[in-house]
Amino acid sequence: MRNKTPLFLTLAAATALGACTTTSSYDPANPNANATGGAVAGALVGGLLGATSGGDERLTKGVAGAIVGGAIGGAIGSALDRQAAELQRDIGGNGTSVVNTGNQLIVTMPQDILFATDSAAVRPDLQQDLYTLASSLRNYPDTTVQVVGHTDNTGSADYNLNLSRQRANSVASILIGAGVPASRIVAVGRGEDQPIASNLTPEGRAQNRRVEFVITPNR
Repeated sequence: MRNKTPLFLTLAAATALGACTTTSSYDPANPNANATGGAVAGALVGGLLGATSGGDERLTKGVAGAIVGGAIGGAIGSALDRQAAELQRDIGGNGTSVVNTGNQLIVTMPQDILFATDSAAVRPDLQQDLYTLASSLRNYPDTTVQVVGHTDNTGSADYNLNLSRQRANSVASILIGAGVPASRIVAVGRGEDQPIASNLTPEGRAQNRRVEFVITPNR
């Protein structure tokens, strides 16, 4: 007879996985939060996969799957926690934020600290944080990074889209020049399409002008 995974096991795994991937900023009071969450999530996934195997080996495979999945998930979560703490220490501040979602790191730099108005050239005196980020990416080589440019809605949508692409490419070029393999980097521009604040105020527009670095572990 073919064995099926009990419904309660599937629901429990889904619930725990959701709890383990809650988006949060780096928390210095709990620096290992994502290592623990990754281990739990990995163990649940591994156990669930093992439990779906039929025959007398179901329990054995379930335990083995939980161990392997927990080890992989814990290692990934621990690496994200360490990298987030280091980035927060080294470049956090001056408007730069580091957010650890549990699955990715999202580093956001205001474009105003990188570029002059209407320029796609990174100011030489403002490149140090990019070199620091490049060093972090070299220290954690098992990741990819998406460089995403964003603008406010001042000017035409086409102009803003092109400017955001040019700025993302400029930043990506600096990372590559600092030793990050080009194969790990994808540069894209979103223009004015993904604001995080109101474009009706100068403060909101300043928040929308930004470059995001989405760092994703290889699995």
